[in-house]
Amino acid sequence: METQDLTPMTDGAQLRWTALGDTTRRPAVVMLHGGPGLPGYLGDVAATVADLAPVYRYDQRGTGQSPWQGRHSVARHVDDLVELLDAWDVLQAVLIGHSYGTDLASRFCLAHPGRVAAMLLMCGPFVGDWRAGDRAERERRMSAAQRERLRALENLLDRTEEQEVELLTLAWFTDHADPERGWHWAAREARRRRPVNWAMNRELGREGRADPLDDHLAELRACLPARTELLGAAGDPRPVSALESLALRLDLPLTRIEGAGHEPWLEQPGTVRAHLRRFVQGTVGA
Repeated sequence: METQDLTPMTDGAQLRWTALGDTTRRPAVVMLHGGPGLPGYLGDVAATVADLAPVYRYDQRGTGQSPWQGRHSVARHVDDLVELLDAWDVLQAVLIGHSYGTDLASRFCLAHPGRVAAMLLMCGPFVGDWRAGDRAERERRMSAAQRERLRALENLLDRTEEQEVELLTLAWFTDHADPERGWHWAAREARRRRPVNWAMNRELGREGRADPLDDHLAELRACLPARTELLGAAGDPRPVSALESLALRLDLPLTRIEGAGHEPWLEQPGTVRAHLRRFVQGTVGA
């Protein structure tokens, strides 16, 4: 059973959302996609647990079918989730975030801990000096020609459609542990996950660097729901050591998936499906 709708926010934005499963059941799962600046892409992941609990997902404002032309802030995106939960009549949610979605889930938990029943953080959030390791690993996975071409595309003030697809393919294929399959997936998603809201990406990126989650970890640890877990991938160019450090600081269990990159459900679908189902079953008692 699938439900879709467009919900207005108090500031005039409208957010497109989709629900899978029986929306009368509680608690509900809410999946938060990454980016920032990409439309939602977790439909296949949502389907793996929709028989256990209703699963909501939405295009964050300014992406996909949620149009927005104004400024972006983490606080506003947190408020969006509050307003959506209210619209869905969901008092407490099981949050499953991926990549930037793990940052959003963590910020939401800091602001509204009473509305989080459980939280699974997948491939994030990354804290500490992780960016240097990420850049180095990505460069290692690329040829010299690929690195040069990516820099040239990034420096263009205006890109054609094909240049944008090429840039995203070069930027994303290194997310995967298997470079050949990674190129195929990146090229496919470079046409699907469009348009990229680069302004949103820059604005939320600047805010995150100015007020890093690192500075709020003690507060976050104090308000985390009892059932909170981290899920990382050994083949992610972002260093798993950063997630290991986070797990220690937050006193959380971390599961490391071998043979997979930043989107582990693509390279290890059975392992990720089993982990998600175990987590949701343990939370909702299905």
